[in-house]
Amino acid sequence: MGQKIHPVGFRLGITQEHKSRWFADFERYPKLLQEDHIIRNFLEKNPMRLKSLESPGISQIRIERKADQIDLEVHTARPGVVVGRGGQGIEELRTGLQKALGDSNRQIRINVVEVARVDADAGLIAEYVAQQLERRVSFRRVVRQAIQRAQRAGVEGIKIQVSGRLNGAEIARTEYTREGKVPLHTLRADIDYAYRTAQTIYGILGIKVWIFKGEIIPGQEETPQPANTQPRRRQQRRRQQYEDRSNEG
Repeated sequence: MGQKIHPVGFRLGITQEHKSRWFADFERYPKLLQEDHIIRNFLEKNPMRLKSLESPGISQIRIERKADQIDLEVHTARPGVVVGRGGQGIEELRTGLQKALGDSNRQIRINVVEVARVDADAGLIAEYVAQQLERRVSFRRVVRQAIQRAQRAGVEGIKIQVSGRLNGAEIARTEYTREGKVPLHTLRADIDYAYRTAQTIYGILGIKVWIFKGEIIPGQEETPQPANTQPRRRQQRRRQQYEDRSNEG
């Protein structure tokens, strides 16, 4: 069997960045790492989803630390659901995180960032597939719709894999669908990867999404290409050669 590796961890320092950006010595590191785990679990399983009919659609969470202050960068498809009226949602998130961390005086700064291309984000697509599977929609139909939405967004390739008791079958299996190219072995390839679970009445289904957004070549954007200079020269040379041949004949 093939040896699988996480697409994001494989490209750390090349085309991907760490989702937690802070430094600590060996004594504080376990405590801060546990805090990151508590923060991510709280935001992903936030009770405000039960109050609102629509989910906030959180794509990713980035954590930075400055002294005793925690800076959170929440990327979401619906910033209005997270922020709330007059910033009330952010205040509820801050107080909830302080209770989860066990420190009511902890300084937490929350910055909400809107995802520009919703249909080209692996986390949001995986969440959409999970929500549809929980509503007992056929997995083939859901995967086909998600791939069509991603192709309209302009991605170069997408692969969606669903595992578990598909459509309530007795035996669990794994099926995947791929459109375009998804070069997982290429380090400069910009691969967006996400994993979600769907809680169905017949078991848990796992959803994995890979999205190929193109290659990131260092220095390519710094050297702009001249605008349509070579094709014009070629056309002029061809016309001159043709005129010369006709005069000789």
